[in-house]
Amino acid sequence: MNEYGRQGNPDPEPAATPGPAAGGGVQPGETPPGESSTAGGAGPYRPLKRGWAGGPLTIIVTVAVLCALFFLAYAIVVAL
Repeated sequence: MNEYGRQGNPDPEPAATPGPAAGGGVQPGETPPGESSTAGGAGPYRPLKRGWAGGPLTIIVTVAVLCALFFLAYAIVVAL
């Protein structure tokens, strides 16, 4: 068989395998960069068409007002 079809040891050659340097670090060029510096975003940029919808904003404000009223009433009752 040729070089591409032979069966053999799948492990890499130990002399050509990257590893830690003498001081415990890794030689420059043995590891890829932490992130891609040439890629853009994950897709085309699409700006938001509008802000918060009325329903969720109303619910959030209502819950915040109810919490504030509860703590205000609690403070009044404790003060008596």
